Amino acid sequence: AVLMCRGKATQDFTGPDCRFVNFKKGEAVYVYYKLIGESTELWAGSVGSDFGYFPKDLLEINHNYSNEELELPTDETDFVCF
Repeated sequence: AVLMCRGKATQDFTGPDCRFVNFKKGEAVYVYYKLIGESTELWAGSVGSDFGYFPKDLLEINHNYSNEELELPTDETDFVCF
């Protein structure tokens, strides 16, 4: 996966299920995918060693790594809950 950008969480977030990544306000969030289709409000990335979806509105971007936007249809990126 290509690292697209890094941001800082503007507030705490707890996802509805295991496909989402949880974070606290001020934590660094690394973005790998911006989803298109039904979930345009969701990006996928990592916080620490956890990976998952999160609402892009909760992120304040402070560094862009890639000018290439990697957009994936949501049906190809759906995670499975283990």
